Amino acid sequence: MTVNIPTHFVQQYTTNVAHLLQIQGGKMRPYVSEDTHHGETAVPVDQYGSVEMQEIVSRFAPMGRVDAPTDRRWVDPVDYSLPQMVDTFDKLRLMVDPQGPLAQAAIKATGRKIDTIIFDSFFGDAKTGKTGGSTETFDTANHRVDAAVGAAADTGLNVDKILQAIRIMEESDVDTELEMPYMAINPRQHEDLKRQTQVINTDYFTKNGGPVFAGDGRITEFAGVKIVVSRLVPTNASYTLVPMWVKSGIHLGIWDDVKARVDERPDIEGVPYQLYTTMTMGATRLEPGRVIQIECTEA
Repeated sequence: MTVNIPTHFVQQYTTNVAHLLQIQGGKMRPYVSEDTHHGETAVPVDQYGSVEMQEIVSRFAPMGRVDAPTDRRWVDPVDYSLPQMVDTFDKLRLMVDPQGPLAQAAIKATGRKIDTIIFDSFFGDAKTGKTGGSTETFDTANHRVDAAVGAAADTGLNVDKILQAIRIMEESDVDTELEMPYMAINPRQHEDLKRQTQVINTDYFTKNGGPVFAGDGRITEFAGVKIVVSRLVPTNASYTLVPMWVKSGIHLGIWDDVKARVDERPDIEGVPYQLYTTMTMGATRLEPGRVIQIECTEA
């Protein structure tokens, strides 16, 4: 059978792959802010700090001025691609099915990469200043929950750590009544939570309170925090670094969203088809206090 296939087969495959990628995505993308950008770099937000009312102490006094502190966040784009080859017409025709293995591989790879981009932004350096020339490192002195909280030594995830992270966030003036906090944990921390008496014992539940469990036993919410389970939660040399954040704390910049195409490769013997998936994205932490780091041991 000839390798030259009708154009509509190619279009059908491209449409199916793009549709699946758009629907599926990564786990983390729904829980961060995002916007479309252009150019070599972009400003997701211009920031204005708080100001305080001044007491009037005398009549007809000269009027002073109160200047709000200002800052600016920057996000840079990174290009990503996934080229896959199909060397026969028969294999390509099978791939018209949107559940085909190469389409599924592209979906999973794209989702993992988007999640990784977001995870890297939680505790990585953030570019600030008028032109992005300054760097803000993550503040582990004020926005970190120590690994030993809730125990006599370093320990895994527990209720005390979650409550302390919420308290730190609220003391940073994050209104958790207006923004739901999110927390990403790996399977080990998920197991830790399932062993916590305050999570599984209904004696601790109020009439409408307590954790929220999925039908398969997953804990999806606890103490007003939405829980996302992912094996991509970052680590350092000593701990798993569980992030707790609000949507306004992380920005995903989209220069070019996920795209898929199919092209002939006449430069290769047999003129195979190349299934090519691309995207251009970047992410950044937007403000201290909107992201909290929880240290957990895996021992």
